[in-house]
Amino acid sequence: MFQSILIGLAAFFIFGCSYPMVIKMEYYFSARSWWVFLVAGLISLGVSLGVESTYVSTLLGVLAAIFFWGIHEIKEQEERVQKGWFPQTPKRKATNTAPTNPKNV
Repeated sequence: MFQSILIGLAAFFIFGCSYPMVIKMEYYFSARSWWVFLVAGLISLGVSLGVESTYVSTLLGVLAAIFFWGIHEIKEQEERVQKGWFPQTPKRKATNTAPTNPKNV
């Protein structure tokens, strides 16, 4: 009876955890780590097709969709870092083209 509510809450939780994961992946590994999201999405999708439980299959399908969304989002995150909206990894070569203080420009 409450299965749809639980699926919705779980999907909301999965989505809520995914954005910080994208930020951390870009910070530590750069946008070149997009393939990790692809592999995780394909694995989640494949397992969701083989699971008999509708509840588990649905959650794995949501997880797969979030991983596929992460491929696009990690590239967007790289652009946000270049604009200066998010911090850049100090180890990486500085590619930030945003002015340090826009009021003085």
